[in-house]
Amino acid sequence: MAQGLAELRMYVAPERVQTAQHHWLNRVLTLLAAERLEAGDLTLDQVWRSPQLLVAQTCGYPLMTQLRGEVRVVGRPVYALPNSSAGRHCSLIVARADDPRRGLEAFRGSHGLLNSVDSNSGMNLFRHALAPLQRDGTFFRQVSLTGGHRNSLAAIKAGQGDLAAVDSVTFDYLARDHSEEVAGIKVIGRTAFGPCLPYITRQGEDGAAIRRAMNQALLDLPDVARVLAITDILPADEAEYEVLLDYERQAAAQGLRHL
Repeated sequence: MAQGLAELRMYVAPERVQTAQHHWLNRVLTLLAAERLEAGDLTLDQVWRSPQLLVAQTCGYPLMTQLRGEVRVVGRPVYALPNSSAGRHCSLIVARADDPRRGLEAFRGSHGLLNSVDSNSGMNLFRHALAPLQRDGTFFRQVSLTGGHRNSLAAIKAGQGDLAAVDSVTFDYLARDHSEEVAGIKVIGRTAFGPCLPYITRQGEDGAAIRRAMNQALLDLPDVARVLAITDILPADEAEYEVLLDYERQAAAQGLRHL
């Protein structure tokens, strides 16, 4: 029996999404006749780079800036969610509901929050959206790292920052389940769209077989598919994620290299 690391850690809230991913992944492994190796204390980056990787989900920006040529893209999901379409998603730019500012330009010179510096949804798309509004190469007076989109939402609500970009799948999952995490939050704008977060495997692995198993598992587990709001896993490759580097270049050309 084949063995490998199988980890889906990118979307873990609400809790029923995490539970559904667990059931989905178990069914995928059964269909592949594969045994899951325990990741233990491995970080996500270590999982992605492991020679034992079978399947994981990564972010499109680190795929292109850190993992390019080191992993194989399995596919990208199609989410049936309000701010996703045809295998693409965006980021929602959010502030506190009681903040009187409305447009993005009004937040120039404010305190920005990033989930991480290598995030596509929390940084790269955010930077692209703000680039036309920069002055002297900056937009924010101060930038803080939160470590995660849900942390960014909590920090906004607590007054620990003014503006953040939150992955639309994360936001829509929480909003769908009436989570308190999005209560008191307003959407200021939306970023450009990009391909949804890719599923990857190690080089040399049969990505097409994994994608077929993922799609079959969705058919086998319709209740799980509904919770995940995933209708299909589309074929994908690195070339489809080149647009994320285009966004980086466009922001730099407009004078905003860093947030």
